[in-house]
This record gives sequence, structure tokens and C-alpha cells, in this order.
Amino acid sequence: MESRDVLIDAYTRIQEVAHTSAEGLDTEGLAYRPEADANSIAWLVWHLTRGQDSQIAPIAGVEQAWSTGDWPEKLGLDPALSNTGYGYTSEQVAAVRPASADALLGYLDFVSDRTREYLQTVNASELDRIIDSSYDPPVSVGVRLVSIISDNIQHAGQARFVRGIYDRVSEAG
Repeated sequence: MESRDVLIDAYTRIQEVAHTSAEGLDTEGLAYRPEADANSIAWLVWHLTRGQDSQIAPIAGVEQAWSTGDWPEKLGLDPALSNTGYGYTSEQVAAVRPASADALLGYLDFVSDRTREYLQTVNASELDRIIDSSYDPPVSVGVRLVSIISDNIQHAGQARFVRGIYDRVSEAG
């Protein structure tokens, strides 16, 4: 098995978990927060997607999907490239209310497809390529890809956890 195949599998699993977290939900379900300051499924899926988009696009040498499509409009969010959800306040998290799960998952699927397209080109030399010399040691493509996986799988798992709570509350309701 090639290293690219392992990476493709990991990124595909992130997409699958995010899908099972959001599929079939209406706007209220997407916005559900188990506590007042908790993250919603919508925010978690959007944020992991923005993180992947904003970090992999420059590695792959392409523009972020956030700036090349109508994703900000579809999701009702600020189109600034710096808008990734990082450091959001509770109020900002609550404001992430996509019109539908399809819109949210459309962005996820578009970014995931682009990620896999790039990963098809990855070899050992690409994984060793230094992309950020401001750290000691400098950050390589391989290190960054694993860092994104770690962050994304945590957020996808959190979204799945919130979905489980939401489903139980809805059934009891």
C-alpha cells in the first residue's frame, strides 16, 4: 500500500463520519447544541471542512473552494478567507445555520473530492516538501496532512456525538 492510499482512506473516513452526523437533519437539527456554549453539528462540519480547505488548497497549489464557489452564500457565512471558525465565540457558533444539510454536505463533498484529487499525486518527495519554515523543526507536507487529519477526525467525532444526543432528545421529545 502506498502512503497516498493511507491518506486517502483517512480523509474519506472523515467525510463519512461528517456525513452520518448531518444527513437528514433540518436547520434546527443542524443547529442543535447540547449546552448553551457547545458546538453545533453545523459548526463542527463546516469548521472541519474550512480547515481542510484552507490548509490543503495552498499545499496543492489551488485556490480555496471557499473563494471560488458560492459556498459562503449557500451557508450564509462571511466569505473572508480568514473565516474558518477558529476562535469563534458562542454567538458566532450559534450563527452557523446553513439552509440545509445538503448545502453543508455539498461543501464537505466538494472539498473532500479536491483533497483526494490532490492526494492521488502525493509521493514520498511531496510528503517531505517543507511548507513552513517558521517552526523548529520546519513543517513538511506530510506533517501538515497528519495534523489536518487529527483535527478533522476530532471534529467529525464530536459532530457524531452531538448527533447521537440530538437523536435521543428528539425521540424522547
